[in-house]
Amino acid sequence: MPVTAVVLLLLTWGRHMPGVIVALLTVVLAASVLAAVHHAEVVAHRVGEPFGSLVLAVAVTVIEVALIVTLMIDGGDKSASLARDTVFAAVMITCNGVVGLSLLVGSLRHGTAVFNPEGTGAALATVATLTTLSLVLPPFTTSARGPEFSTVQLSFAAVSSLILYGLFVATLTVRHRDYFLPITRQGEVISWEDHADAPTVRAALISLGLLGLALIGVVGLAKGVSPTIESGVEAAGLPHAVVGVIIALLVLLPETIAAVRSARRDRVQTSLNLALGSAMASIGLTIPAVALASVWLSGPLVLGLSPTHMVLFALTVVVSSLTVVPGRATPLQGGVHLVLFAAYLELAVNP
Repeated sequence: MPVTAVVLLLLTWGRHMPGVIVALLTVVLAASVLAAVHHAEVVAHRVGEPFGSLVLAVAVTVIEVALIVTLMIDGGDKSASLARDTVFAAVMITCNGVVGLSLLVGSLRHGTAVFNPEGTGAALATVATLTTLSLVLPPFTTSARGPEFSTVQLSFAAVSSLILYGLFVATLTVRHRDYFLPITRQGEVISWEDHADAPTVRAALISLGLLGLALIGVVGLAKGVSPTIESGVEAAGLPHAVVGVIIALLVLLPETIAAVRSARRDRVQTSLNLALGSAMASIGLTIPAVALASVWLSGPLVLGLSPTHMVLFALTVVVSSLTVVPGRATPLQGGVHLVLFAAYLELAVNP
């Protein structure tokens, strides 16, 4: 399926496609998402947690950044806010949609969802800081007009994003790795060696290659169907920001499926690593890439959130903090996050 997706991508790249072909591409896109999840789990099983969660999050985000920059180059002034819309959509999808679904599935299946509050709290604090520095501050600055950063401010946000993401990766993989490993209901760390036999190096390398092809196919085909998405959004009379939401939903589908699978296996910490790691990677890599691309992009770069989105983000941070502190969650916490996610979607369609 990954090979089929890439072949179709090469055959259809840059061409106007009829509805039948778009429908075919959508089916292949969905199948490629499932293939990406499978191969990511093979690689994750070989390298163990928390490295496995990092593989899928970074792989998807790198290609997501390429997609955003490409669409901004092609879209002109109307895509000035595409980076903001897509990044904020990724934050709300992961911190409320993926987290809420994982907590709900894990707690319904196992009574309560247990996770490590130290690692999860550190990840949440990093996401909150990155989002505030990159998306909340622009409307309050005076160096540039409107919800935009000046060149110096944008450079600072980009460098800060890279530094914070680098510190998180170092914490996740080196200094405090145990904080991000799944735990038992007694609070004991579950080592990845406790799982079934890991795949061979050859099988893991093959899956890594196919994962890359699948992700290229997913994002490339998403770009291919994006004109149809934009036309449908305009025909329905919806705000242009809905395009960013749909793109984020498509790109984050592999992480969502992988997170729910982990929650079903009572590995909620892995689900939270995927969700918060994806949000962090989305900001930490997209903002520097967009800042660099702005050198040759014409037109404004709108990063500042609207007051409505700021309120939703502030509520998300408060609720997430209260969810993380106990280290365990019931279906109620999962439901609260999902309601916040539904509110975000509803306000995206009806601002």
